[in-house]
Amino acid sequence: MALHQASGRWKLGLLLALVTAACWATLPVALKITLEQVDPITLTWFRFLVASLVMFAWLAVRGGLAQFAALDGRRWALLAIAGAMLIGNYVFYLLGVEHTSPANAQLLIQLAPLLMALGGIFVFREPYRLGQWIGLGIIVLGLCLFFRDQLQADSTSAGGYLLGSAFVLIAAVVWAVYALIQKQLLLRLSSPAILLFIYALASIALLPFSHPSRLSGLDAGHWALLGYCALNTLIAYGAFAEALAHWEASRVSAILATTPLLCLATVAGVHALWPLSIASEAVTALGYAGAVLVVMGSTASSLLGNRKATTT
Repeated sequence: MALHQASGRWKLGLLLALVTAACWATLPVALKITLEQVDPITLTWFRFLVASLVMFAWLAVRGGLAQFAALDGRRWALLAIAGAMLIGNYVFYLLGVEHTSPANAQLLIQLAPLLMALGGIFVFREPYRLGQWIGLGIIVLGLCLFFRDQLQADSTSAGGYLLGSAFVLIAAVVWAVYALIQKQLLLRLSSPAILLFIYALASIALLPFSHPSRLSGLDAGHWALLGYCALNTLIAYGAFAEALAHWEASRVSAILATTPLLCLATVAGVHALWPLSIASEAVTALGYAGAVLVVMGSTASSLLGNRKATTT
């Protein structure tokens, strides 16, 4: 079976990766506040439902639904596995956010693009040079420093932090599997078609465990945040899927590793404007050093790689 190759339009891939990073940096804050009035499963179901309806309408207007007719059994199986992995990612990540802070969850989820990068190397045979390996090592070191800082910050809540971290780590593993499967499926399906199937599967699978009637009790502010979470799904994963079509998975993952600092800035900004909406992050110099190392490592992985990259 042929392996997917990036188009080589790296500038477009870079832009789309940055859009994804910005969406993911602001999402944990919106999720944390929305969880005050919505349980994790219902929140996840609503996000998938809105995304599936919008994506269906988009593909129907553009005649993109016919793509599914040409799929063989193997591709249908890959689609089902990818859907299951993304459902797991959403649910476990949201459980992680519920038990820890937005920045903590966002930093720990950076293991997902690291795992995706390794998969891109070994599954798709993407080139990865010494400088990029050094960058990955720096990212891992930064994650370890931040994790240590958070454990020391409040020993009384260490149990909850560890539980939330465990949920996020599971979310990272299943996300990496999803991302690699999606990259392979791009040989036969467009990214909107792949996402439509996954969104529809998720909204159906989660419906029996959700409580849609509880949404009627939300106030205007939480409805606005819930809507943002749903739109964030469309924008972030649409941009991410297209980024994979134009740029190597290892390069996309390096850009996504800059998300934690953007999330820290988002938390600080929201707390400054609305102090009661979300608590400030308890991060010491050690934790900030770890976050900066993550960004430095991602930059090294992105810039110190294959110097023969296409410049179109």
